[in-house]
Amino acid sequence: MLNLNLTDRSAQPSYMQLYTQIRDQIRSGGIPYGSRLPSVRSLMQQLSISKTTVESAYQILLAEGYAVSRPRSGLYVTNPFGVAKPAKSTAELLPTPKQPLQLQVFPADDCYRIDFRPSAVDEQLFPMRSWRKVLHEALDHSQGKINKYGDPQGEYAFRSVLAEYLRNSRGVVCVPEQIVVGTGIHYSVGILAKLFAAGIDHIAFEEPGFAPVREHFIQYGFQVSPIEVRDNGISLEGLENSGAQAVYITPSHQFPTGSVMPYPERERLLHWAQTRDAYIIEDDYDGEFRYFVKPLPSLQGLDRDGRVIYIGTFSKAFTPALRMNYLVLPLILIEKMRQVQYLFDGPSRIDQWAMQSFIEQGHWYRHIRRMRKTYGKKHHRFIELIRTHLGERVQITGHNAGLHVQLTVNTRQTSDVLVKLAAEEGVKIYDLQEMRMRPRPPGDPQIYLGFGGVHEKEMEEGIRLIKKSWEGLWNKEKERN
Repeated sequence: MLNLNLTDRSAQPSYMQLYTQIRDQIRSGGIPYGSRLPSVRSLMQQLSISKTTVESAYQILLAEGYAVSRPRSGLYVTNPFGVAKPAKSTAELLPTPKQPLQLQVFPADDCYRIDFRPSAVDEQLFPMRSWRKVLHEALDHSQGKINKYGDPQGEYAFRSVLAEYLRNSRGVVCVPEQIVVGTGIHYSVGILAKLFAAGIDHIAFEEPGFAPVREHFIQYGFQVSPIEVRDNGISLEGLENSGAQAVYITPSHQFPTGSVMPYPERERLLHWAQTRDAYIIEDDYDGEFRYFVKPLPSLQGLDRDGRVIYIGTFSKAFTPALRMNYLVLPLILIEKMRQVQYLFDGPSRIDQWAMQSFIEQGHWYRHIRRMRKTYGKKHHRFIELIRTHLGERVQITGHNAGLHVQLTVNTRQTSDVLVKLAAEEGVKIYDLQEMRMRPRPPGDPQIYLGFGGVHEKEMEEGIRLIKKSWEGLWNKEKERN
C-alpha cells in the first residue's frame, strides 16, 4: 500500500495528483528502486478512483522513465536520477525561502498592510450580476447534459466562440479544433511536456521570467536555458546561440520587466523558429491591457509556418477563481494532440457554458471596456504617485501595459534589502531577482509592483511607506558621497 492522498480541492486533476505523489516518493527513495507498483485494480480499490485515472498516471510514469513494464508481471520502479536516496522528512522536502517554487501563486499575506501583488485584480470590477445570470441560464439549458462528461478538450461550442473572440481581439488565427481549454498555465505546460516528449528537450526561457512556469518545465525534465531580456524583449542573439528547440516568451508585456517586443523583433523570432524547426510558446497573460495605444496583436497572428503555440487566460481580465485558460496549438501538432487526449481534463462544463453565454451576449466586451478604463486610471495615478514621492531616485519601466510596473532603484543596496525595509513598514513588494535563474548583472537593484488589486488610498499610502522605508538608506548614501 502506497501513502497517497488525493483531494478534490487541488487545482490538479486526480491523475496528475496520483502521478506527482508516486513520482516524488520514487525520487526521494520512499518507493525503493526495483519495487513493484500496485496493480491498476488495487489502486482503484484503495483510493476509490477510476481505472482511467490510474492508467493515465501510470502512463506518465512509464513515459518519463520512473517505471518499466514487465510482461505478465506489472510495473517496476526505476530511478532516472540514479540510486534512490533515503526518504527525507516533510520539513526537508519543503523549498527554502529563496526557491522560485514559492512564487507559484502570489498569495496575499495578512501580515502586510498593503500588498502590491502583481497577480491581484480589482475585486470591485467583477460583474457579479451578469455572471450569476449566465450561470443560472447555463443550468436551466443543460437538461440532458448535466449528468454527462463533456469533451475533455473543452466544449466545442465554447471553443468556437473563443476562436472568434481571439481572432477579433488578439488577431489569433485558429479553428476550434486547435483550442484546448484548461485549468491554468501549469495544466497547459503539462500538455506541452507530453507533446514535446518525442523530440524536444531543450527550452529557452526569458531571464528574468515567470519562475513558476520555468520550474514546471524543469520538473518535467527539460533543459532550460535563460536568455536575457532587453528593452525590445528576449535577446534574439542569445536565443540563436542557445541551441534551444523551443522558447517560452511573453512578448506583449514581458513578465516581470514589462518590455514589449516590437514588430521587427517578432519577425526575426518567427524566422528563427521556421529555420530551426522550433516552437515559440507565446503566453499572452494580460494582452487586453495596453494604455497608450491599441493592444498589440498576438505573435501567433503573424505566424505563417505553424510554429507558435498560444496560451491565454481569463485570470487577469476576469478572475483567477474561475481556473480557466486556453491553449491554441499549431495545426501540425493536432495529430500529436490526439495521441495525448487521455491527459485532457478541462474545467467545469457549467463554467464553460456560462462563459460562452457571457461572451455571446456581449457581457465580456462590456466588462473588458470597463476594466481597461478603470485600470487605465489606476495606472496613471500609480505612475503619478511614484514620480511624486520617489522622484528621480527610481526609474519606471514596463508601464505601457499590464497591471504591474518595474522600478530600478538608485542605491548601492541589493534588492532583497529594499524588500525587507519595505516589509518593516508593512508593505509587500517583489524582488526581480527571484524571477531569475542566474544572479543579475551589476547595476542598480530592481523590484516590481502590481497595482491591479490595490485601492487608490492604499496605493498612495503604500508608496509613501516605501519612501519612508528607503529614506534612511538614501540619506546615509548621500552623506558618504
